Amino acid sequence: MVGLLTSALLFIGPSYVANAAPLLFGGGPTLDGGRKLSDGQPIFGSHKTIRGVFAGIVAGTIVGWGEALVDPRLVVGGFMISLGAVLGDLLGAFIKRRLRVEPGRAFPVLDQLDFIVGGLVLGYLFFPIEPISVLLVVLVTPPVHLATNYGAYRLGIKKTQW
Repeated sequence: MVGLLTSALLFIGPSYVANAAPLLFGGGPTLDGGRKLSDGQPIFGSHKTIRGVFAGIVAGTIVGWGEALVDPRLVVGGFMISLGAVLGDLLGAFIKRRLRVEPGRAFPVLDQLDFIVGGLVLGYLFFPIEPISVLLVVLVTPPVHLATNYGAYRLGIKKTQW
Protein backbone atom coordinates (compact mmCIF):
# COMPACT_ATOMS: atom_id res chain seq x y z
CA MET A 1 0.00 0.00 0.00
CA VAL A 2 1.03 3.56 -0.60
CA GLY A 3 1.33 6.30 2.02
CA LEU A 4 -1.28 8.90 2.86
CA LEU A 5 0.35 11.71 0.88
CA THR A 6 1.13 9.44 -2.07
CA SER A 7 -2.43 8.12 -2.25
CA ALA A 8 -3.77 11.69 -2.16
CA LEU A 9 -1.44 12.68 -5.02
CA LEU A 10 -2.32 9.56 -7.01
CA PHE A 11 -6.02 10.40 -6.61
CA ILE A 12 -5.43 14.01 -7.63
CA GLY A 13 -3.80 13.04 -10.94
CA PRO A 14 -6.78 11.50 -12.76
CA SER A 15 -9.33 13.80 -11.11
CA TYR A 16 -7.52 17.08 -11.86
CA VAL A 17 -6.71 16.05 -15.43
CA ALA A 18 -10.27 14.85 -16.05
CA ASN A 19 -11.53 18.21 -14.82
CA ALA A 20 -9.05 20.29 -16.86
CA ALA A 21 -9.01 18.36 -20.15
CA PRO A 22 -12.41 19.67 -21.38
CA LEU A 23 -10.99 23.19 -21.27
CA LEU A 24 -8.24 22.21 -23.69
CA PHE A 25 -9.99 19.57 -25.81
CA GLY A 26 -13.69 20.42 -25.42
CA GLY A 27 -15.93 22.44 -27.65
CA GLY A 28 -18.39 21.32 -30.25
CA PRO A 29 -21.98 20.28 -29.60
CA THR A 30 -23.30 20.73 -26.10
CA LEU A 31 -24.04 17.66 -24.03
CA ASP A 32 -27.63 18.73 -23.42
CA GLY A 33 -28.21 19.73 -27.06
CA GLY A 34 -29.55 23.07 -25.87
CA ARG A 35 -32.56 21.40 -24.24
CA LYS A 36 -34.10 22.99 -21.18
CA LEU A 37 -35.99 21.58 -18.24
CA SER A 38 -39.38 22.75 -17.02
CA ASP A 39 -37.67 25.53 -15.05
CA GLY A 40 -36.66 27.09 -18.39
CA GLN A 41 -32.96 26.57 -17.69
CA PRO A 42 -30.56 24.42 -19.71
CA ILE A 43 -29.83 20.96 -18.32
CA PHE A 44 -26.07 21.60 -18.09
CA GLY A 45 -25.39 24.71 -20.16
CA SER A 46 -23.23 25.78 -23.05
CA HIS A 47 -19.88 24.93 -21.45
CA LYS A 48 -20.56 21.19 -21.12
CA THR A 49 -19.84 19.50 -24.44
CA ILE A 50 -19.79 15.95 -25.72
CA ARG A 51 -16.15 16.26 -26.72
CA GLY A 52 -15.26 17.77 -23.34
CA VAL A 53 -16.87 14.88 -21.43
CA PHE A 54 -14.99 12.29 -23.46
CA ALA A 55 -11.74 14.27 -23.31
CA GLY A 56 -11.95 14.44 -19.53
CA ILE A 57 -12.60 10.74 -19.10
CA VAL A 58 -9.93 9.66 -21.60
CA ALA A 59 -7.22 12.07 -20.39
CA GLY A 60 -7.81 11.25 -16.72
CA THR A 61 -7.81 7.53 -17.48
CA ILE A 62 -4.48 7.81 -19.30
CA VAL A 63 -2.99 9.53 -16.24
CA GLY A 64 -4.39 6.73 -14.07
CA TRP A 65 -2.75 4.12 -16.30
CA GLY A 66 0.57 5.91 -15.92
CA GLU A 67 0.11 6.04 -12.16
CA ALA A 68 -0.67 2.32 -12.16
CA LEU A 69 3.09 1.84 -12.32
CA VAL A 70 3.06 3.03 -8.68
CA ASP A 71 -0.26 1.42 -7.69
CA PRO A 72 -1.84 -1.20 -10.00
CA ARG A 73 -5.33 -0.44 -8.64
CA LEU A 74 -5.27 2.69 -10.80
CA VAL A 75 -5.62 0.68 -14.01
CA VAL A 76 -9.36 0.59 -13.28
CA GLY A 77 -9.35 3.15 -10.47
CA GLY A 78 -8.02 5.88 -12.76
CA PHE A 79 -10.94 5.37 -15.11
CA MET A 80 -13.47 5.38 -12.28
CA ILE A 81 -11.95 8.48 -10.66
CA SER A 82 -11.98 10.26 -14.05
CA LEU A 83 -15.56 9.22 -14.79
CA GLY A 84 -16.59 10.35 -11.32
CA ALA A 85 -14.79 13.68 -11.70
CA VAL A 86 -16.57 14.40 -14.97
CA LEU A 87 -19.95 13.31 -13.58
CA GLY A 88 -19.35 15.40 -10.44
CA ASP A 89 -18.62 18.43 -12.60
CA LEU A 90 -21.80 17.78 -14.59
CA LEU A 91 -23.81 17.51 -11.38
CA GLY A 92 -22.30 20.83 -10.28
CA ALA A 93 -23.36 22.43 -13.59
CA PHE A 94 -26.84 20.92 -13.22
CA ILE A 95 -27.17 22.40 -9.71
CA LYS A 96 -25.90 25.79 -10.89
CA ARG A 97 -28.48 25.85 -13.70
CA ARG A 98 -31.28 25.02 -11.24
CA LEU A 99 -30.11 27.96 -9.12
CA ARG A 100 -30.05 30.12 -12.29
CA VAL A 101 -26.29 30.67 -12.19
CA GLU A 102 -25.13 31.36 -15.75
CA PRO A 103 -22.57 29.03 -17.38
CA GLY A 104 -19.06 30.28 -16.66
CA ARG A 105 -20.11 32.22 -13.56
CA ALA A 106 -18.36 31.47 -10.30
CA PHE A 107 -20.02 29.42 -7.58
CA PRO A 108 -17.42 29.11 -4.81
CA VAL A 109 -16.86 25.72 -3.19
CA LEU A 110 -19.13 23.87 -5.64
CA ASP A 111 -16.85 24.82 -8.55
CA GLN A 112 -13.77 23.68 -6.66
CA LEU A 113 -15.04 20.44 -5.15
CA ASP A 114 -17.80 18.95 -7.34
CA PHE A 115 -15.32 16.96 -9.43
CA ILE A 116 -13.41 15.81 -6.32
CA VAL A 117 -16.56 14.48 -4.68
CA GLY A 118 -17.58 12.70 -7.88
CA GLY A 119 -14.12 11.15 -8.22
CA LEU A 120 -14.19 9.99 -4.62
CA VAL A 121 -17.65 8.47 -4.92
CA LEU A 122 -16.90 6.41 -8.04
CA GLY A 123 -13.20 5.84 -7.47
CA TYR A 124 -13.40 4.68 -3.86
CA LEU A 125 -14.37 1.10 -4.69
CA PHE A 126 -11.25 0.66 -6.82
CA PHE A 127 -8.85 3.10 -5.16
CA PRO A 128 -9.92 3.76 -1.58
CA ILE A 129 -7.99 6.46 0.21
CA GLU A 130 -7.85 7.17 3.92
CA PRO A 131 -9.98 9.96 5.43
CA ILE A 132 -6.85 12.03 6.13
CA SER A 133 -5.92 11.78 2.42
CA VAL A 134 -9.44 12.88 1.50
CA LEU A 135 -9.10 15.85 3.84
CA LEU A 136 -5.75 16.74 2.27
CA VAL A 137 -7.27 16.63 -1.23
CA VAL A 138 -10.26 18.73 -0.13
CA LEU A 139 -8.05 21.35 1.54
CA VAL A 140 -5.50 21.58 -1.29
CA THR A 141 -7.95 21.61 -4.20
CA PRO A 142 -9.66 25.01 -3.83
CA PRO A 143 -6.46 27.11 -3.91
CA VAL A 144 -4.93 24.91 -6.65
CA HIS A 145 -8.14 25.12 -8.68
CA LEU A 146 -8.33 28.89 -8.35
CA ALA A 147 -4.63 29.33 -9.19
CA THR A 148 -4.73 27.11 -12.28
CA ASN A 149 -7.93 28.76 -13.50
CA TYR A 150 -6.34 32.18 -13.09
CA GLY A 151 -3.26 30.94 -14.96
CA ALA A 152 -5.46 29.61 -17.79
CA TYR A 153 -7.23 32.97 -17.90
CA ARG A 154 -3.92 34.87 -18.11
CA LEU A 155 -2.79 32.55 -20.92
CA GLY A 156 -6.02 33.20 -22.82
CA ILE A 157 -7.25 29.61 -22.48
CA LYS A 158 -10.22 30.61 -20.29
CA LYS A 159 -12.52 33.60 -20.60
CA THR A 160 -12.99 33.95 -16.84
CA GLN A 161 -10.40 33.99 -14.08
CA TRP A 162 -12.26 31.55 -11.83
